[in-house]
Amino acid sequence: MRFRRHLELEKGQKEINITPLVDMVFLLLIFFMLTSSFIIMPGIKINLPKAVTSEAIREKNIIITINNENAIYLNEKPITTTELTQHLAEVVKSKKEKPLLIKADKDAQLGIVVKIWDICRKVGITQINIATLQEIK
Repeated sequence: MRFRRHLELEKGQKEINITPLVDMVFLLLIFFMLTSSFIIMPGIKINLPKAVTSEAIREKNIIITINNENAIYLNEKPITTTELTQHLAEVVKSKKEKPLLIKADKDAQLGIVVKIWDICRKVGITQINIATLQEIK
């Protein structure tokens, strides 16, 4: 017994309609755009000065940041100089002393940077670094 396969297209339908496919792609695109969350890294915007002799620091540091408006931040939290003195004194007392990194904007007043430096030396921190960008030679 021979079976015959009859493959016939319906009359009048010679093309595949892709309009529903395009509609679904656009709907999925809009769905993913609306439901995706954009990650914005919070931080303090500063422009570091450039230096030829800068080196990379590989240790974990206590970071003091001074922006161009001379606001002082300790590990990205605003702080006053008296609170900074107390916090650094506690760090020295706990003997968990880490190197200290001062990230000062190039437009920050030098007097504020020197004041922070003196506070660090007064409480007994011996390893103080200043952050710079490495200048291309």
